[in-house]
Amino acid sequence: MTNDRYVSPLSERYASREMQYIFSPDKKFRTWRRLWIALAETEKELGLPITKEQIEELKAHAEDINYEVAKEREKQVRHDVMSHVYAYGVQCPKAKGIIHLGATSCYVGDNTDIIIMAEALKLVKKKLVNVISELSKFADEYKNLPTLAFTHFQPAQPTTVGKRATLWIQEFLMDLEDLNYVRGSLKLLGSKGTTGTQASFLELFNGDQDKIDRIDPMIAEKMGFEACYPVSGQTYSRKVDTRVLNVLAGIAASAHKFSNDIRLLQHLKEVEEPFEKSQIGSSAMAYKRNPMRSERIASLSRYVMIDALNPAVTSAAQWFERTLDDSANKRLSVPEGFLAIDGILDLCLNVVDGLVVYPKVIEKRLMSELPFMATENIMMDAVKAGGDRQELHERIRTLSMEAGRNVKEKGLDNNLLELIAKDPAFGLDEAALKAAMDPAKYVGRAPLQVETFLREVISPVLEENKEILGMQAEIHV
Repeated sequence: MTNDRYVSPLSERYASREMQYIFSPDKKFRTWRRLWIALAETEKELGLPITKEQIEELKAHAEDINYEVAKEREKQVRHDVMSHVYAYGVQCPKAKGIIHLGATSCYVGDNTDIIIMAEALKLVKKKLVNVISELSKFADEYKNLPTLAFTHFQPAQPTTVGKRATLWIQEFLMDLEDLNYVRGSLKLLGSKGTTGTQASFLELFNGDQDKIDRIDPMIAEKMGFEACYPVSGQTYSRKVDTRVLNVLAGIAASAHKFSNDIRLLQHLKEVEEPFEKSQIGSSAMAYKRNPMRSERIASLSRYVMIDALNPAVTSAAQWFERTLDDSANKRLSVPEGFLAIDGILDLCLNVVDGLVVYPKVIEKRLMSELPFMATENIMMDAVKAGGDRQELHERIRTLSMEAGRNVKEKGLDNNLLELIAKDPAFGLDEAALKAAMDPAKYVGRAPLQVETFLREVISPVLEENKEILGMQAEIHV
C-alpha cells in the first residue's frame, strides 16, 4: 500500500469488510451481469429470438469479469455501462448481440443501487438487532441497581441502571421498526427505458402490451424482489434514497444519545466503556481513561445525520424525467452513510458488550443526594408521629437550604438527616432517618418496568430475529 494518495477512513478505520464488499466495484459489476442475465431470460421467455445457448454463455461468465478489457474500453468511449457490455460481449461472442437488449444504462445502474441498498440494510438490521440484544442483557442484569437519575443534568429522583438502559433500547427499537418498513417497501426500477415509457420494448415486442406488462414482474422475481416501482422517469425516484438514509440518520441519532450518556457516566466514574490492557488514554496524562469509542460513535453519528441531507436535496433538485447532477453526489453519500453507520453499530456493540459498572460509586453519589429527595417521605412519617404538616413543610424547606449551603459553599457532606434529627418538630432520631434511606424505596416501578419491557416488547423482537443474533463486532484500530 502506498502512502501518497488519500485513503478513506471509512474503509481503513471504521467500516467492516462485509459492508465494504457490498459497496465494492466487484459487487456492483457482478450484479450488473446478473441483471443482464435476468433481462435476457425474460425476453427469451416472452418470445424474443434468444437461444438457450446464449443464456448459458452469459451464465458461464457471470462471475469471471474481465476488468482490464472494460477499463481499456472505458478510456475510449467514456461510458462505464457500455464498456462492461463490450467486455461481457468479448467473453460471450454468441450472446453479445442480446446483452442489454432494449435497456438503458439505468437498468443496471439503478436496479443495482436498489439491490445493494437492500443488502446493506439487511446487514445494518443484523447489527442493530444485536445491539438491542446486548443492551437488553445489560438492562436485565442491572434492573434492580438504584442510581441517581438526572433531568437537566441535575439530580432528580432515583431510577435504576437497567431502567436507564431501556431508554436507549426503545430508541434503537424505533429505528428497527423504521428500517423494516423502508426495506420492506423497496422495489426495483425494472426495465422502463430512457424516459420510463418502455418505448423500446414496444418496438421489440411489436406493441404486445401483455408481454410488456410482464417484463418488470418477471425481472423482479428473478432478482428476489416482489415488485418494481409502477412508474418512473429514467431513474427510480431519488426520494427512495432519502427514505433509506433517513433510516440511517435515525440510528445515528439513537447511537449519539447512547454514546453521550456513556461519556457523561464515565466522567462521573459510574460506568466505563471497555479499556484494553495496553491502551493509552492520554500521551501526557497516563491516569486518564478517555471514552474514545463513545466519542467515535458521536463523531460518526453527526456525519451520518448530516449526510442524510444529500439525497433530500438531490431528490428535490431532479428535473423532469432525470438529470445527471444526482450521480456524483449519490456515489458518495449513499455508500458513505452505510459505511459510517456500519462502523457506529460495531462500536455500539463493542461498548455494550464490555461496559463496566461501578456500584459503589453509583451508591455513594445516590446516597449523597437521597436525603434531599426523601424529604416528602420523612415529612409524612413525622406527620404520622403527630407533627403539623404545614409547620413541618416550612421547617424541612429551611433545613434543606441549610444542608445545600453546607454541601455547595463549604464542600462538606450532606448533613440534612442530622439537622432533621436535631429538630424536635419532627420527633425522629437519626437512626430512624438513616434506616429510611433505602434507595430501593425511591426507584418507583423501575425494576418492574424493565422486566415488563423486556418480556413483552423486546423478547418477541429477539425471537423473531433469533437467526441473526450472536454476531461479533469488527473493530478497527
